[in-house]
Amino acid sequence: MTAASTQPTAELSADEARRLALRAQGLLGAPDRKAGVRGVLRRLGAVQLDTISVLARSHELLPYARLGAVGRPAVEAAYWSGEAAFEYWSHAACVLPLEEWPLFAFRRRHYRARAAREQEPPAAAREKVLARLRAEGPLTATELGGAKNGGPWWDWSDTKRAAERALASGEVVVTRRRGWKRVYDLAERAIPAGLCHDDLDDADCLRRLVAQAGAALGVATQADLADYHRLTGAQVASVIADTGLVPVEVAGWSTAGRDAGRHRAWADPAALASPPRGRHRTTLLSPFDSLVWDRPRTERIFGFVHRLEAYVPGPKRIYGYFTMPLLAGGRLLGRVDPAREGRTLVARHAAFEGGEARARKAVEPMAEALAEAARWVGCSAIRVERTTPAALHAPLTAAVARLGG
Repeated sequence: MTAASTQPTAELSADEARRLALRAQGLLGAPDRKAGVRGVLRRLGAVQLDTISVLARSHELLPYARLGAVGRPAVEAAYWSGEAAFEYWSHAACVLPLEEWPLFAFRRRHYRARAAREQEPPAAAREKVLARLRAEGPLTATELGGAKNGGPWWDWSDTKRAAERALASGEVVVTRRRGWKRVYDLAERAIPAGLCHDDLDDADCLRRLVAQAGAALGVATQADLADYHRLTGAQVASVIADTGLVPVEVAGWSTAGRDAGRHRAWADPAALASPPRGRHRTTLLSPFDSLVWDRPRTERIFGFVHRLEAYVPGPKRIYGYFTMPLLAGGRLLGRVDPAREGRTLVARHAAFEGGEARARKAVEPMAEALAEAARWVGCSAIRVERTTPAALHAPLTAAVARLGG
């Protein structure tokens, strides 16, 4: 990369960068309902999976946040029809558009090399899994012989470990689920012939993934780009000059000191071509939403500190088990820890940002987001248990009641 190539081509205010990020993530402007859930997946490039289900599982909350009330059948069809997506390690365990299969050749090669070194699980278990899939077609771990040894959830059987190693190395792929169970299939059978290859070298894989991350983020630092598909800073630095992303300067985004390279900003040229305009979505976000999954980026763009407390002991939680940030007017105004009791949506703790005066302005958006979420999951009532500040409990309860909760 030449020195000239890193000179900023544009200067952006912090607000402009925030709006670019929102539009890139599909949260500013008219939603593309025709493209639907598949369109959301293609736009984001990765949707994180997680087992926690409160209102719904995280992979359902992602399209809901962008499109509104999306039914589970539409989500299942988009992710696990066997025609449009596959599961693999990206930001974490993610659903990815099928056309991205070639881009992860570098990671499959890494896993194959590691498996050869470690020789774990036993080769016999791997061969048995592959033979069963060749003979019988797609199977779950249970159908292959059992996923567990009988201990804790992580105590996988040799069969399950073999299936997961084959998944990591690319011999096996998951393009369908039955309920919440992965259905393993041979990659050569499930991935279309034109995509089922590892022809791209590592540099080309990295270049395309960094470019995709840049388009999904709108404007991003090197660290942001690396986090999107869990690359290293060195990997991003090695290809960024060839991605088509352009260097920009964002007010308030530090570029000084030892970590200057990590904080230099890059933008998708298509994002800079027109100013972001349109309707802001008012919604609750999954803590695994790609708008907020990178905590340092969320703090930098929104001034919002968010941590998942699901794995924090109950007495030590500040906000709750599965707190969902409230997005309204293009800003993160607070968070809520929701639960469901029969047909009642319970706001265990609704916490607002800033002092009471600022927080009062977020009461109505919070009520709107709760009311929409309740309708989506089939709840006919909403109960607010606790608010921060406490003085907003009555106003929020009244606002929810006005909206039919």
